[in-house]
Parts: sequence; structure tokens; C-alpha cells
Amino acid sequence: MLILKNYYKSPRLFHFILSRVFSTILITGVCLVIKAQNCPPNIDFENGSFDGWTCYIGNTTANNNQNQINLTNSGPTPGRHTMLSSFPPGNGNDPYGGFPMNCPNGSGHSIKLGNDLGGGEAEGISYDFVVPAGQNNYSLIYYYAVVFQDPNHLEFQQPRMVIEITNVTDNTLIDCSSFTFIPYGTILPGFFESPNPGSGTPVWCKDWTAVSINLDNMAGKTIRLFFKTGDCTFQRHFGYAYIDVNSECGGDFVGATFCPDDTLIHVTAPYGYQTYTWWNSTFTTVLGSQQTVTFSPPPPPGTTIAVEVVPYNGYGCLDTLIARLMDTLTVTANAGPDKLSCNTEPVQLGELPRAGWVYQWTPTAGLTSAAISNPFASPAATTTYYLNVNHDGGGCADRDTVIVTASIINNALQLQGKAIYCVGSGDSAVLIVQPDSRIEWYKNNSLFTTNQVRLPVTQTGSYYATIYNVDGCSIKTAAQDIFVDKPKPGITYPVEYALENAPLTLQARQFGNSAFWSPAISLDDPASFSPVFKGLYDQLYTITIKTNTGCTTVDTQQVKTIKSIEIFVPTAFTPNHDGLNDLLKPVLIGVKQLRYFRIFNRWGQLIFESNTSSRGWDGNLSGIPQPSQLVVWIVEGIGVDGRVYSKKGSTVLIR
Repeated sequence: MLILKNYYKSPRLFHFILSRVFSTILITGVCLVIKAQNCPPNIDFENGSFDGWTCYIGNTTANNNQNQINLTNSGPTPGRHTMLSSFPPGNGNDPYGGFPMNCPNGSGHSIKLGNDLGGGEAEGISYDFVVPAGQNNYSLIYYYAVVFQDPNHLEFQQPRMVIEITNVTDNTLIDCSSFTFIPYGTILPGFFESPNPGSGTPVWCKDWTAVSINLDNMAGKTIRLFFKTGDCTFQRHFGYAYIDVNSECGGDFVGATFCPDDTLIHVTAPYGYQTYTWWNSTFTTVLGSQQTVTFSPPPPPGTTIAVEVVPYNGYGCLDTLIARLMDTLTVTANAGPDKLSCNTEPVQLGELPRAGWVYQWTPTAGLTSAAISNPFASPAATTTYYLNVNHDGGGCADRDTVIVTASIINNALQLQGKAIYCVGSGDSAVLIVQPDSRIEWYKNNSLFTTNQVRLPVTQTGSYYATIYNVDGCSIKTAAQDIFVDKPKPGITYPVEYALENAPLTLQARQFGNSAFWSPAISLDDPASFSPVFKGLYDQLYTITIKTNTGCTTVDTQQVKTIKSIEIFVPTAFTPNHDGLNDLLKPVLIGVKQLRYFRIFNRWGQLIFESNTSSRGWDGNLSGIPQPSQLVVWIVEGIGVDGRVYSKKGSTVLIR
């Protein structure tokens, strides 16, 4: 197949040039079917990587009313250079444009350049290659799709996409393959406004579009593909693009070669042009006006056809592509190497699809699709799959097989005992898995121990096991949270004073889910955390507190009955640090709350104040020991009967 890359407006001139080309081919003895040249490595991203490409990041600025994209070499940057895959589940559709994020040219990978975050970001990606020596008929096709906001700034401040195809050797731009897209005022040709802009700012989109690059007569020259995207210079509005490059350089048609036993053939031109016009070899008969033209039965081998492709809305080079149809196609089924499926995890079979090939897998059980070249298989049992392939014209049938070994590990995790228990209660927790080649136990995501089918758990944590089998499969169990509690030590509560035969509310510590007071006398509810005492006699209680983990704590509470509520303050105290009578503080009997205890010196100066009976005056003022003297105090509190009690008096400080 040969490609002619000029604007032939005269059919007669075109026919003359075509005749000269094929005459030259016949004279020199070159095969009449000129096949597509191999493309530079990974120029089509089909390695699923950015190998061979140079990635850039930077920013956009406005200088002297000129837009400037500033880029530095960065390597692939997450979120700004994104590899996309058409393999299931794929990447879906663009949220603004609704078109597929993966180029619909049948390739396995495309890329996204930039993002929709704004921030004045700019991105770039470039690829340099040399047109093969002696290849004076050479071309390639790239595809792009564009999404950017139109904030209606000045033109040099707007988001944009820039495509530069450069003959580096001669330092010239290949104009008809290079563009700059800038939203400014009205919708650009070929663009449409997004119905889902996500804000009040319009978003313009351009669906996948093909552009051919004519590199005829450039053998040995270095060519650079450079794609750039930039946000607005105010750093608030975004621009990004999708890019792909054809896997064939030279422009092969799908179907230009066909099987000798085909009953019909479909010849398909490259995707993404606005119009297609198919001609016979003399350009006297139009054969079709779609991307694909069908012949039934196939024409004689050696038949020449041509198609004129018009770029979408003027963006790209007008081209006329020539193909010579030959019955030299062979189809080879490739089901791929045998695979291991662990726990019905999907594994991919086959190879990348070939345009014009028809695929059928049997059996269909466990396959995502039985009619594609590379389905995913997740069989429940080891299965031999058969792949039947033929050309879409019905010929070149071939068959291949692949075995998918289904290896299933039982990853059930059994809990024996309780997930929550208390040490010393007689309860326990044991985790159990089925035996296999290797077992790794993890606690809180850290390796804990290995090769135990039964794991007694004595520490709080989140536990799971990873189980391995002899086939090389592994699987995690579900996680099991275990809480191992310890009982709190018992304490003795402060003595409570109750007026004889008057109600007094007692209070147990509240850390469990049940409490029981014993003996259950003089109490309204011995199973309450706060029972009411009413009696004539002193009583010592034990309080048994139980938690939901099974832990038991026993506290004690002494209740003393009094005939009246009293407040006592010593008449003298000796703060000499001998451990006897060192603090001046009130003694409260039947007072449940101390409002205040205040001490004044002879000049009426407040020298101490407290609202708790456990704290007393140590005879110092601002850290300075006070001399022997008479001090005056006043105290007020609330009794267990709810009444306010107060008292005044004096005490001698003795040094």
C-alpha cells in the first residue's frame, strides 16, 4: 500500500502521478503491495508506559500580552501524564465530553495530558524519531481529543492545547499537522459545549480526531511530535487533552490484504476523518463514502483502490491514500500461554485484537466475553479453552488452545470462643484456618507468626491470615477484631455520712455495664450504679461491677449514719511538717459538697481559699511561712439533706 500526500485537485493530474508511481514500482521490481513501515518503539504507547517519550511539567504565564507555556523535563507525573488502558474495565468516558477516554482506533493504550484542577499548570510530552533511510513514502497518524474551559479572558490568558510537528533536521514546522486550540468568544470548528460543565464556566470539547503526518521524501530526517496543554494564566481554569498514535507507520488499510478463501472483504481507512470518498484505480468511479468499503465477492488480487480523506473541520492534512488489494493474508489463532487463576481471580487470555479478525472462544463459562481476542477468564474449575479465529470475510480459519488452572484456597476464618473476653474469666479466643502449604498470621497488619492452623489470641488487635498453596496462589482471610480486657482493681470509696433514716444517693464507678451492692439492705435498688440509702445504722457495702467483656471488679463503700450534720475546724494547728496537725482544714460530717473554706489574717486579708475538704492551709502565704498568730475562718457546704450549712470561727497558728 502506498500513500500520496498532496492536495490533488485535478483527477487527471492525480491519475498521471499514480500511473508514474506504479510504473516505477514495476520497473524496479518492487513488490506491488507496499506494506506499512514499522513505527518507532512505543510511539503508540502500546507498551503501556511512557518509554521513548519525554514528559514535561510547568506553568502558563502571560508576558507582554503573549501566552507562554514554560516546561521542564519531569518524567511521567501522576495526575498530569496519565496512562489509559482500553482493556476491561477500561477508563470509561470523559466526564465533560462524554466521548471515550481511550482512543476508539482499536489500540490498547492512550494517554491523558493535564487535568481539570486548574492552578496555572502546563504539561507536555514529546517524541523524537528518525524516518528510516530509503523510506521516501512514509507517514503516521496521530489522534487527539480536547477539553478546556472558556472563562472568556483575553485570548492570551485562555487555556489551550498546542500541537507541534517539527522537522528537527531542517528546523521547519509541518504546518498542516500542527495546531493551537484556544477557546475565545465562540465555539471553535469541530468543538461542542459540554452539557455537564460542573460550574458556571462553559467547557468546550473536541471528540477524537485523526491527523496524518506526511513525511514523504524525508528519509533520514529527525521528526519531533510535541503535545502541550495549559491552564489559564489566572490559575483558575483548566485545559487538558487525550492523545494516541497509530500502531502503523505508512497507513495500512485494514482489509487491504485478505484470505484466498474469503467470500467478501471489508477495507477500512484510518479512523477519525470528517469524510471518506473511495475511488477505483482510474478515479472514474466512486466506490463508497464511509470509512469502510465492502467487496462481495472480493476483487481480483492486485486491484488498486484509493480513498480521499478530509480532516475534521479543516484541522489536519487533506490526504489521498492508495491501497493494492492482495490475497496474501494469513490468520493465526493465539490463545496465549497457559494461565493460573487463583480463587477465581480473572486472568487475561489471547492477545491484542487484530482488526478484521473474528474471534470465538469455547466453552464460554467463566469468560467475560466469548467473542473478543483477549477476554478475562475466571473458571471455577480447571478448564481448557479453545479459540477459533477467522477473517471477517470467512476465510483463514485457525484454532488454538489454552489451559486455565483453577486453584482455590479456602480462606474461611473461624473464631472459636469469644471476640471479646476478660483475662482470668475462663473465656478465650482461638482463630482457625484450613491447613495449606504456608500460613502467615498478621496482627494489626504486621507479621505475627507463621504456620499455625489454630492461633490462640491473648492480645487485643485485628487479626487475619494469608494462606499460600503449592500452586503459588495466596489469599487473605477476613480480618477478626479481638479485644482482651483486664479487670480494674477494686478501691475503697470515701466514707459517706447519712442522716438517720434520711435518703442519701450513693454512687459506684461507671465503667462496667452492671453493678450490684451487697448486702442489699437499706437500699432502694441494689442493682443500680446509684442506689438510694435510707437507714438507721452504719453499713459497709461491697459493689460488684461487671463489664461486657466478663471482667469483675469489687469496690467497697462505708456508710455511716449520723443524728445531725456537723462541720468541725481545729482550734489550733502546728505546720512544722511532723505529719501531725500540719494543715488547717474542715472536717465535714454529713456534708456532701463544700462550697468554700476561707481563712483571713488579723488585717482581714484573704490568705487561703478552697472548695474541697482534702486541701488545707499549710501556714504559708505566697510561699513564705507565717508567724504564730490568730486567724479567722468561714466555711459553707451543702448537707446530705440538701440544706446549706455554714460556720465561723478562729484558729491559732502555732510555730
